[in-house]
Amino acid sequence: MKRPLRLGVLGSGKGSNFRAIVEKIVDGQLDAEVRIVISDVDNSGILKVARDFKIPGLYVCPGRFRTRLEPEIEENIVRLLQEAQVELVILAGFMRIVKQPLLSAFPRRIINIHPSLLPKFPGLEAWKQALAAGERVTGCTVHYVEAAVDAGEILGAKTVPILLGDTPESLHARIQQSEHVLVPAVIAEIAERFHRRA
Repeated sequence: MKRPLRLGVLGSGKGSNFRAIVEKIVDGQLDAEVRIVISDVDNSGILKVARDFKIPGLYVCPGRFRTRLEPEIEENIVRLLQEAQVELVILAGFMRIVKQPLLSAFPRRIINIHPSLLPKFPGLEAWKQALAAGERVTGCTVHYVEAAVDAGEILGAKTVPILLGDTPESLHARIQQSEHVLVPAVIAEIAERFHRRA
């Protein structure tokens, strides 16, 4: 009998993508199980969502750097994920660059959600970059994480039209709606491949 794919989720924000994943699991549409949620923000929404669904959630102090974790802290996160027997790590609005401890421990087993059609507009606030560039279409991408930022193999993407009169807020909200569909779908595909190999 096949068992659910074991997920670990890292996030910094309100946790809307995480909620979308868990709701698909609860509805029986995604054969996965979230084993642990880790946040670098102690009062983040993602930890509240974890509590709502009775999923173990932990705050990990990020250390003194603004855009990355200190190596010993990242090693601690690796230990927590391994203790939870995580098979796939999901960066769901995690606002720190993942470095070698995590990349080595989970090769091609970390995925990220990015709010643009990569390779266009990597980095922060990609929806604002798309608006400023005068694009007519943008979207969201799920990709494997590697050392270069927003550069790993693309696993799936959804397009989102940029409408006349769009603000950064209205565009971002529509991109997030597409993310909530795309992310569980990509995880489901990974789970299928995992089950075929098992």
